[in-house]
Amino acid sequence: MPSTIKTKLADKVALVTGGSRGIGAAIVKRFSEEGAEVAFTYSTSAKRADQLVAEIQAEGRRILAIEADMGDEEAVRRAVAKTVDTFGGIDILVNNAGAFAAAPIDQFSMEDFDRLINVNIRGVFVATQEAARHMRDGGRIIHIGSCNAVSVPFSGGSVYALTKGALVSFTKGLARDLGARGITVNNLEPGPVDTDMNPAAGPGAAGNLQHMALQRYGHVDEIASFAAYLASPEAGLITGASLLSDGGYSA
Repeated sequence: MPSTIKTKLADKVALVTGGSRGIGAAIVKRFSEEGAEVAFTYSTSAKRADQLVAEIQAEGRRILAIEADMGDEEAVRRAVAKTVDTFGGIDILVNNAGAFAAAPIDQFSMEDFDRLINVNIRGVFVATQEAARHMRDGGRIIHIGSCNAVSVPFSGGSVYALTKGALVSFTKGLARDLGARGITVNNLEPGPVDTDMNPAAGPGAAGNLQHMALQRYGHVDEIASFAAYLASPEAGLITGASLLSDGGYSA
């Protein structure tokens, strides 16, 4: 049976892009636990999306998985429309889906460049634009950026940093654009987090840890809890901010 306990996201509708695994899946779970009805997109992880849906439905909560490549403008717009049609509106957008590639600038392929721009910038813009058209006053927009917008202590990361740096200024401008409607816009910037794409026991871990004051990788639940706070009424005065959660990576 659905829980009758009212939590801080009760009666809210959220859309999380790239929500089938890693940080995105943790945010989906946390928002659902906090009482929100949640839709999430996925592109290649259909099995994980199905598992996440089953897990949340087993708790008696409403959940919607939407197949959508965040580099595809029409797919992004359809995802927002399906969320609104299913749940009757939208209150929270989390732009979590992202792409990564690294190479020296003189070897960086245009294929990788276009993919990073399309997913990390264009996809965020399209999702935000479409969600803003439907979002109820007092809503929340949260970008999942990266500490590499602040610090890039490795070679080959310039283009990725370019895309994540763009979110910093986009966040500030959006906060002004949407502030009159009571909609807050913030950019959460994780450092190294233990996921399939960047495992704490992976080959790149030692290089990351040498830059971290806390000498450990983050956990997806730590990022999800931060996102839940930014989505809650308690964070109503925070907007236009880029907020690090990186274990001192950029300290």
